[in-house]
Amino acid sequence: MDSDHDGSSVSGRKDAWPQSLNRPAQAPETAGAIPRTPSPPAGAPPPTGRGIAGLSLPYQVVAALALSLIGLLACTQVAMVFLHVAPSNTLSKQHGKTIDRWIYPEFEQNWKLFAPNPLQQNVAVHVRADVVGVDGRRTTRWMNLTHEDGKGVRGSLFPSHVDQNELRRGWDFYINSHDGENRPNGLRGDLSERYVRRIAMLRLSERDYGGTIERIQLRSATSSIAPPPWSDEKISTRPVYRVLPWWTVTPDDLPARDAEPNREESRAVQGTDEAHGVEESQ
Repeated sequence: MDSDHDGSSVSGRKDAWPQSLNRPAQAPETAGAIPRTPSPPAGAPPPTGRGIAGLSLPYQVVAALALSLIGLLACTQVAMVFLHVAPSNTLSKQHGKTIDRWIYPEFEQNWKLFAPNPLQQNVAVHVRADVVGVDGRRTTRWMNLTHEDGKGVRGSLFPSHVDQNELRRGWDFYINSHDGENRPNGLRGDLSERYVRRIAMLRLSERDYGGTIERIQLRSATSSIAPPPWSDEKISTRPVYRVLPWWTVTPDDLPARDAEPNREESRAVQGTDEAHGVEESQ
Protein backbone atom coordinates (compact mmCIF):
# COMPACT_ATOMS: atom_id res chain seq x y z
CA MET A 1 0.00 0.00 0.00
CA ASP A 2 2.92 2.33 0.66
CA SER A 3 4.17 1.69 -2.84
CA ASP A 4 0.79 2.64 -4.28
CA HIS A 5 0.65 5.83 -2.25
CA ASP A 6 4.14 6.72 -3.20
CA GLY A 7 3.37 5.95 -6.82
CA SER A 8 0.45 8.38 -6.89
CA SER A 9 2.62 11.10 -5.43
CA VAL A 10 5.33 10.46 -7.90
CA SER A 11 2.95 10.65 -10.89
CA GLY A 12 2.05 14.20 -9.86
CA ARG A 13 -1.62 13.61 -9.03
CA LYS A 14 -3.05 14.95 -5.76
CA ASP A 15 -4.77 12.60 -3.40
CA ALA A 16 -8.54 13.34 -2.87
CA TRP A 17 -8.78 11.93 0.61
CA PRO A 18 -7.09 14.76 2.45
CA GLN A 19 -9.35 17.34 0.68
CA SER A 20 -12.57 15.58 1.64
CA LEU A 21 -11.47 15.37 5.23
CA ASN A 22 -10.68 19.09 5.41
CA ARG A 23 -14.18 20.29 4.08
CA PRO A 24 -16.69 21.67 6.63
CA ALA A 25 -19.68 19.48 7.43
CA GLN A 26 -22.92 20.38 5.52
CA ALA A 27 -26.49 19.29 6.23
CA PRO A 28 -27.79 16.80 3.69
CA GLU A 29 -30.35 18.20 1.22
CA THR A 30 -33.70 16.45 1.35
CA ALA A 31 -36.34 16.47 -1.34
CA GLY A 32 -39.23 18.81 -0.69
CA ALA A 33 -37.54 20.74 2.11
CA ILE A 34 -39.22 24.08 2.93
CA PRO A 35 -36.83 27.00 2.44
CA ARG A 36 -36.33 29.28 5.36
CA THR A 37 -37.96 32.68 5.21
CA PRO A 38 -35.55 35.44 5.90
CA SER A 39 -36.46 37.47 8.96
CA PRO A 40 -37.46 41.10 8.35
CA PRO A 41 -34.80 43.67 9.04
CA ALA A 42 -34.84 45.42 12.36
CA GLY A 43 -37.14 48.47 12.54
CA ALA A 44 -39.39 47.37 9.62
CA PRO A 45 -43.24 47.71 10.12
CA PRO A 46 -45.16 44.49 10.88
CA PRO A 47 -46.80 42.85 7.82
CA THR A 48 -50.50 43.60 7.25
CA GLY A 49 -53.24 40.91 6.85
CA ARG A 50 -55.73 40.39 4.02
CA GLY A 51 -59.42 41.44 3.72
CA ILE A 52 -60.96 43.57 6.45
CA ALA A 53 -58.07 42.75 8.79
CA GLY A 54 -55.77 44.56 6.39
CA LEU A 55 -57.68 47.83 6.75
CA SER A 56 -57.07 50.48 9.30
CA LEU A 57 -59.33 50.64 12.35
CA PRO A 58 -61.79 53.30 11.02
CA TYR A 59 -62.28 51.40 7.76
CA GLN A 60 -62.77 48.16 9.66
CA VAL A 61 -65.60 49.77 11.63
CA VAL A 62 -67.26 51.07 8.43
CA ALA A 63 -66.97 47.66 6.71
CA ALA A 64 -68.43 45.84 9.73
CA LEU A 65 -71.40 48.25 9.86
CA ALA A 66 -72.02 47.83 6.10
CA LEU A 67 -71.97 44.04 6.32
CA SER A 68 -74.29 44.09 9.32
CA LEU A 69 -76.75 46.34 7.46
CA ILE A 70 -76.72 44.11 4.38
CA GLY A 71 -77.29 40.99 6.50
CA LEU A 72 -80.17 42.68 8.35
CA LEU A 73 -81.85 43.72 5.08
CA ALA A 74 -81.45 40.21 3.64
CA CYS A 75 -83.00 38.60 6.72
CA THR A 76 -85.86 41.11 6.67
CA GLN A 77 -86.52 40.44 2.97
CA VAL A 78 -86.62 36.68 3.49
CA ALA A 79 -88.93 37.02 6.50
CA MET A 80 -91.33 39.39 4.69
CA VAL A 81 -91.55 37.19 1.59
CA PHE A 82 -92.13 34.11 3.73
CA LEU A 83 -94.96 35.80 5.66
CA HIS A 84 -96.44 37.06 2.39
CA VAL A 85 -96.64 33.62 0.74
CA ALA A 86 -97.28 31.55 3.87
CA PRO A 87 -100.81 30.58 4.90
CA SER A 88 -102.64 33.02 7.13
CA ASN A 89 -101.16 33.10 10.62
CA THR A 90 -101.00 35.34 13.69
CA LEU A 91 -98.08 37.46 12.46
CA SER A 92 -99.50 38.01 8.99
CA LYS A 93 -102.88 39.01 10.45
CA GLN A 94 -101.41 41.52 12.92
CA HIS A 95 -98.83 43.02 10.57
CA GLY A 96 -100.56 42.48 7.22
CA LYS A 97 -100.38 46.16 6.19
CA THR A 98 -96.68 46.37 7.00
CA ILE A 99 -95.98 43.22 4.98
CA ASP A 100 -97.98 44.54 2.02
CA ARG A 101 -96.16 47.88 2.09
CA TRP A 102 -92.84 46.03 1.99
CA ILE A 103 -93.81 43.57 -0.75
CA TYR A 104 -95.88 45.66 -3.18
CA PRO A 105 -95.20 46.47 -5.90
CA GLU A 106 -91.51 45.60 -6.32
CA PHE A 107 -91.46 42.18 -4.63
CA GLU A 108 -94.91 40.84 -5.47
CA GLN A 109 -95.09 37.04 -5.43
CA ASN A 110 -97.97 35.69 -7.52
CA TRP A 111 -97.78 32.21 -6.07
CA LYS A 112 -98.53 30.34 -2.86
CA LEU A 113 -96.17 28.46 -0.57
CA PHE A 114 -96.91 24.94 -1.82
CA ALA A 115 -98.79 25.45 -5.12
CA PRO A 116 -99.01 28.22 -7.74
CA ASN A 117 -102.43 29.84 -7.27
CA PRO A 118 -104.46 26.70 -6.48
CA LEU A 119 -107.87 26.78 -8.13
CA GLN A 120 -110.59 27.47 -5.57
CA GLN A 121 -113.51 27.34 -8.00
CA ASN A 122 -115.31 24.77 -10.11
CA VAL A 123 -115.86 25.90 -13.69
CA ALA A 124 -118.28 23.96 -15.92
CA VAL A 125 -118.90 24.70 -19.60
CA HIS A 126 -122.40 24.13 -20.99
CA VAL A 127 -123.72 24.20 -24.56
CA ARG A 128 -127.13 24.15 -26.19
CA ALA A 129 -128.15 24.15 -29.83
CA ASP A 130 -130.84 25.39 -32.20
CA VAL A 131 -131.94 22.36 -34.25
CA VAL A 132 -134.02 22.53 -37.42
CA GLY A 133 -135.84 19.29 -38.26
CA VAL A 134 -138.97 18.01 -39.92
CA ASP A 135 -141.05 19.23 -36.98
CA GLY A 136 -139.62 22.75 -37.13
CA ARG A 137 -137.07 24.58 -35.02
CA ARG A 138 -136.38 23.74 -31.40
CA THR A 139 -133.76 24.55 -28.77
CA THR A 140 -132.10 21.72 -26.87
CA ARG A 141 -131.44 21.67 -23.15
CA TRP A 142 -128.09 22.74 -21.74
CA MET A 143 -125.49 19.99 -22.02
CA ASN A 144 -122.72 19.94 -19.38
CA LEU A 145 -119.58 19.33 -21.42
CA THR A 146 -117.33 19.42 -18.35
CA HIS A 147 -119.40 16.70 -16.68
CA GLU A 148 -119.05 14.52 -19.78
CA ASP A 149 -115.27 14.94 -19.68
CA GLY A 150 -115.27 14.13 -15.97
CA LYS A 151 -116.96 10.81 -16.60
CA GLY A 152 -114.16 9.90 -19.01
CA VAL A 153 -111.51 10.68 -16.38
CA ARG A 154 -112.98 9.11 -13.25
CA GLY A 155 -112.03 5.48 -12.76
CA SER A 156 -109.52 5.51 -15.63
CA LEU A 157 -105.94 4.56 -14.88
CA PHE A 158 -104.73 6.36 -18.01
CA PRO A 159 -107.22 9.16 -18.73
CA SER A 160 -107.10 10.83 -22.10
CA HIS A 161 -105.37 14.19 -22.48
CA VAL A 162 -108.41 15.34 -24.48
CA ASP A 163 -110.80 14.57 -21.62
CA GLN A 164 -108.55 16.31 -19.12
CA ASN A 165 -107.43 19.46 -20.88
CA GLU A 166 -109.01 20.16 -24.28
CA LEU A 167 -112.19 21.88 -23.09
CA ARG A 168 -110.60 23.46 -20.03
CA ARG A 169 -107.69 24.97 -21.93
CA GLY A 170 -109.96 26.03 -24.79
CA TRP A 171 -112.29 27.88 -22.43
CA ASP A 172 -109.36 29.57 -20.66
CA PHE A 173 -108.09 30.58 -24.09
CA TYR A 174 -111.43 32.25 -24.86
CA ILE A 175 -111.76 33.99 -21.49
CA ASN A 176 -108.23 35.40 -21.62
CA SER A 177 -108.74 36.80 -25.12
CA HIS A 178 -112.13 38.49 -24.46
CA ASP A 179 -113.38 41.17 -22.09
CA GLY A 180 -116.41 41.02 -19.80
CA GLU A 181 -118.72 41.88 -22.71
CA ASN A 182 -117.41 38.95 -24.79
CA ARG A 183 -115.58 41.30 -27.15
CA PRO A 184 -112.16 40.14 -28.42
CA ASN A 185 -109.27 42.14 -26.97
CA GLY A 186 -106.68 41.12 -29.53
CA LEU A 187 -105.86 39.16 -32.64
CA ARG A 188 -106.32 35.86 -30.80
CA GLY A 189 -109.99 36.55 -30.08
CA ASP A 190 -111.33 35.21 -33.40
CA LEU A 191 -109.04 32.17 -33.16
CA SER A 192 -110.30 31.33 -29.67
CA GLU A 193 -113.94 31.63 -30.80
CA ARG A 194 -113.43 29.22 -33.68
CA TYR A 195 -111.56 26.82 -31.40
CA VAL A 196 -114.34 26.73 -28.80
CA ARG A 197 -117.05 26.36 -31.45
CA ARG A 198 -115.26 23.39 -32.99
CA ILE A 199 -114.93 21.70 -29.60
CA ALA A 200 -118.65 22.20 -28.94
CA MET A 201 -119.68 20.90 -32.37
CA LEU A 202 -117.37 17.89 -31.97
CA ARG A 203 -119.22 16.94 -28.78
CA LEU A 204 -122.69 17.69 -30.19
CA SER A 205 -122.04 15.62 -33.31
CA GLU A 206 -121.85 12.52 -31.11
CA ARG A 207 -125.60 12.86 -30.40
CA ASP A 208 -128.57 12.62 -32.75
CA TYR A 209 -130.94 15.55 -32.31
CA GLY A 210 -133.15 14.64 -35.25
CA GLY A 211 -132.19 17.58 -37.40
CA THR A 212 -129.50 20.03 -38.44
CA ILE A 213 -127.77 22.21 -35.87
CA GLU A 214 -127.84 25.77 -37.12
CA ARG A 215 -126.80 27.74 -34.02
CA ILE A 216 -125.06 27.02 -30.74
CA GLN A 217 -124.70 28.92 -27.49
CA LEU A 218 -122.19 28.37 -24.69
CA ARG A 219 -122.08 29.44 -21.07
CA SER A 220 -119.92 28.81 -18.02
CA ALA A 221 -121.10 28.05 -14.50
CA THR A 222 -118.54 29.09 -11.88
CA SER A 223 -119.07 28.09 -8.25
CA SER A 224 -116.71 28.56 -5.32
CA ILE A 225 -115.50 25.51 -3.42
CA ALA A 226 -117.08 25.25 0.02
CA PRO A 227 -114.70 25.79 2.97
CA PRO A 228 -113.88 22.84 5.26
CA PRO A 229 -116.19 22.17 8.23
CA TRP A 230 -113.67 23.48 10.77
CA SER A 231 -113.35 26.86 9.02
CA ASP A 232 -115.50 29.86 10.02
CA GLU A 233 -115.18 31.37 6.52
CA LYS A 234 -118.46 32.16 4.77
CA ILE A 235 -118.47 31.65 0.99
CA SER A 236 -121.41 31.50 -1.37
CA THR A 237 -121.38 28.33 -3.47
CA ARG A 238 -124.15 29.42 -5.84
CA PRO A 239 -123.01 29.23 -9.47
CA VAL A 240 -122.37 32.41 -11.43
CA TYR A 241 -123.15 32.14 -15.15
CA ARG A 242 -121.40 33.78 -18.07
CA VAL A 243 -123.56 33.41 -21.17
CA LEU A 244 -122.07 33.85 -24.62
CA PRO A 245 -124.07 35.04 -27.65
CA TRP A 246 -125.54 32.65 -30.21
CA TRP A 247 -123.13 31.54 -32.93
CA THR A 248 -124.23 30.46 -36.39
CA VAL A 249 -122.67 27.13 -37.32
CA THR A 250 -120.52 27.14 -40.46
CA PRO A 251 -118.96 24.17 -42.33
CA ASP A 252 -115.60 25.05 -40.76
CA ASP A 253 -117.09 24.40 -37.30
CA LEU A 254 -118.10 20.83 -38.12
CA PRO A 255 -115.96 17.73 -37.65
CA ALA A 256 -114.17 16.42 -40.73
CA ARG A 257 -116.68 13.63 -41.34
CA ASP A 258 -119.59 16.10 -41.43
CA ALA A 259 -117.87 19.09 -42.98
CA GLU A 260 -117.34 17.73 -46.52
CA PRO A 261 -121.06 17.14 -47.37
CA ASN A 262 -121.90 20.61 -46.07
CA ARG A 263 -119.10 22.16 -48.08
CA GLU A 264 -120.29 20.36 -51.23
CA GLU A 265 -123.83 21.55 -50.56
CA SER A 266 -122.68 25.13 -50.05
CA ARG A 267 -120.62 24.97 -53.26
CA ALA A 268 -123.65 23.65 -55.14
CA VAL A 269 -125.84 26.44 -53.80
CA GLN A 270 -123.15 28.99 -54.64
CA GLY A 271 -122.84 27.57 -58.17
CA THR A 272 -126.59 27.75 -58.67
CA ASP A 273 -126.66 31.36 -57.53
CA GLU A 274 -123.83 32.22 -59.90
CA ALA A 275 -125.66 30.52 -62.76
CA HIS A 276 -128.82 32.49 -62.03
CA GLY A 277 -126.73 35.65 -61.95
CA VAL A 278 -125.29 34.86 -65.40
CA GLU A 279 -128.74 34.20 -66.83
CA GLU A 280 -130.11 37.42 -65.39
CA SER A 281 -127.19 39.38 -66.81
CA GLN A 282 -127.83 37.89 -70.23
